[in-house]
Amino acid sequence: MESKILQPGKKVINLTGKMFYRESIQAWIIAEFPALKEKRSSFSYQMIFYSEFDVLEKAIRKMKKDKLPPPILMFLRQNK
Repeated sequence: MESKILQPGKKVINLTGKMFYRESIQAWIIAEFPALKEKRSSFSYQMIFYSEFDVLEKAIRKMKKDKLPPPILMFLRQNK
């Protein structure tokens, strides 16, 4: 099956939301993020979509300067 990576429009999109997961199904993520084992904690996500590499590169430089961890890259795909 072929797939095509979708690209956002011309603006930066910044989304936040509550994160839900089942430990038994997504156990691999616990190995990378052990804090997720904390049953009493609440977790959320933030997704930022950049449509242009120069804007993304500027954001990455700021993240490095602020000593933030590298972001998780995620691509939205259209399967054909």
